[in-house]
Amino acid sequence: MQTGLSSRMDQAVATLAPGYFALVMGSGIVSIALQIQGFTTPSLILLAVCASGYVLLLALHVLRLVRHRHNFSEDFNDPRRGFGFFTFVAGTNVLGIRLSMDGQIGWTTGLLGLGFIAWLLLGYVVPWTAVLGRTARPVTATANGTWFIWSVAAQSCAVAAATIEPALPSLRRELAVVALFCWSIGIFLYAACGIFVALRMMLYRLKPEDLTPPYWVAMGAMAISVVAGARIVEMDDAPMVTATRGLVAGLSVVCWSFATWLIPALIAAGWWRHFRHRVPLRYDATWWSIVFPVGMYAVACLTLGQADSLPIVEGIGAVWIWVACAVWFTTFTFMCLHLRATLFRRATRPKPAAA
Repeated sequence: MQTGLSSRMDQAVATLAPGYFALVMGSGIVSIALQIQGFTTPSLILLAVCASGYVLLLALHVLRLVRHRHNFSEDFNDPRRGFGFFTFVAGTNVLGIRLSMDGQIGWTTGLLGLGFIAWLLLGYVVPWTAVLGRTARPVTATANGTWFIWSVAAQSCAVAAATIEPALPSLRRELAVVALFCWSIGIFLYAACGIFVALRMMLYRLKPEDLTPPYWVAMGAMAISVVAGARIVEMDDAPMVTATRGLVAGLSVVCWSFATWLIPALIAAGWWRHFRHRVPLRYDATWWSIVFPVGMYAVACLTLGQADSLPIVEGIGAVWIWVACAVWFTTFTFMCLHLRATLFRRATRPKPAAA
């Protein structure tokens, strides 16, 4: 039987959460928010965390597929965890969008291609393996906040396509089609996931343990829809953009309003879970599902405020950046403490039996 650090690391790989790319999403989006406001040095630090986390997690998932294929397959068939694979799509595009701010359009284009293909494949595989292919019914009993990541992945492709459009004028029409296609699908996916999650809450008893951090993704999906819509509105004229610019602009404001309305409800849910019902506050990978929505809301406010000349909204974003930084720092610190306690703890020797 293996003991020591190697066995603990192998066990960590075996149980690696499919949604851990939320670390890349959270670090990348806070880096983007800081760069928008001109805080270059802290933005570059978070970019380094984002990029290194992406490479490391990609290697760990490949290793998990090779060494623990059964665990990997089980996650695809679990409706409570399967949608976490869409964090790979969103993380890929968020990293690409951040790199585009430093002029790395080639990397952004390549990552968009990878993310778009992964979104298309996972968009058909995960719903079938995790939901439609299951014999257990009703499926709505397993709906949770991770389902909204499907919509986030679609919108991340839309943002990335709209971001690189000014730098690739020869592909303007094609990128406009990709951006509007992904944005539209993302809106419909959000509505569908919202219906399923609402039915789960109304038809089944909601215990405090069920209100996990991924429910914050419901707000983050609305926030990234705002950013995608604002980027599409700012695109140069193309047939699809011209035909839908007014609709996209109006729905972006609606999405921002709903995202803002969700924040107090999510905070109240956290208070009800941890203070009213004393659910222990212990670190796990789902904490990063809070970081990304909080950072995404800051970027949404800044983007919408600049696009529509709304200084109040832009001011909210300027303040909310520091909330996002505080949430990121807290989560990153507890993650490091958790890794130290689980992977690098000293092995305890068994005490000798008493005579």
